[in-house]
Amino acid sequence: MADSAIKLTVKFGGKSIPISVSADVTVKDLKSLLQPITNVLPRGQKLIFKGKVLVETSTLKQSAVGDGAKIMLMASQGLHQGEGPVLKEASTRPISRTLVSDKVDQRKPGLIVDKNRTDRWKATGVIALAQANLKEIPEEVWDCGSKARVLDISENFIEQVPARISSFGSMQKLFLHGNGLSDESIQWEGIASLKRLMLLSISHNNLTVLPSAVGSLASLRQLDVSNNKLTNLPNEIGLLTQLEILKANNNRITNLPESIGNCTFLMEVDLSANILSELPETFTKMRNLKTLELNNTGLKMLPSGLFKMCLQLSTLGLHNTEITVEFLRQLEGWDDFDERRCTKHQKQLDFRVVGSGEFDEGADKSW
Repeated sequence: MADSAIKLTVKFGGKSIPISVSADVTVKDLKSLLQPITNVLPRGQKLIFKGKVLVETSTLKQSAVGDGAKIMLMASQGLHQGEGPVLKEASTRPISRTLVSDKVDQRKPGLIVDKNRTDRWKATGVIALAQANLKEIPEEVWDCGSKARVLDISENFIEQVPARISSFGSMQKLFLHGNGLSDESIQWEGIASLKRLMLLSISHNNLTVLPSAVGSLASLRQLDVSNNKLTNLPNEIGLLTQLEILKANNNRITNLPESIGNCTFLMEVDLSANILSELPETFTKMRNLKTLELNNTGLKMLPSGLFKMCLQLSTLGLHNTEITVEFLRQLEGWDDFDERRCTKHQKQLDFRVVGSGEFDEGADKSW
């Protein structure tokens, strides 16, 4: 077998991808190998060699693809996954002159102190500084201490979330999304000490790792880590036993820890646009699960007992995966699940919910 190993160059998106495989692998196998490298689902890949589209069932040897061959990869629109963050580059918003007294000077962030504003923060417990063109957390914010319950510094240019954020002992909601934060930008020991935190939003950043420290947030109900560059979720995610909503879509997650099944209060999970090929069987322990979004992933199967055990599940998204409606109908518990989703759709029609006019099968009919 070693003698039949060949080196190929795959051209995709203006880049050259070197890959070494056996000449005896099929074109379909090659597509599977390219999935985690290109973030394109196998069914969305078209491999072209010397002007001809390679047939999935043929081996590379049968297709006359030899050592040193150059193959072009064309991707179908809508079948990409894990594209990473969608960030504003430098789209600062002009600050209205009428609001300038309530903003921080862009050149010297944190140096202008609005006493009325600080008093208001302390009285309400809500520190609202979204879209304020901030590069750092203003100094007067820290004066709020244990009086702060909500901190919204989203859609700024915050460069550091320091450990002193632990001084907000009563913090319940923390909004950090849309700042372009990197792994080094956040001192997680500070956030991990916020024992009353119920909502954490860190989406639309540049995070590649969700650290184990997140497991210390035992009161967390909502976690939004979508639109980052995460490749996995830590085992400690299973310690978030009060978690109800998990949004981790648009990342590069390849697998999930078995411990996620300990999050039995989860009602809504969005894992769309990741590089997942399977879900752990422990998903069947989520008896409160109502919505599960898995569109644009590499999924080929579901936990066998998903419909049978998750008796509140009524919304399931599997478009642009290898799971078809025909496959779903063969799973035990399908009929009851189908009845729940039809009932939900009818209620949406009755209450004239926007976007509920056409019934969505949840998965593609074939591929």
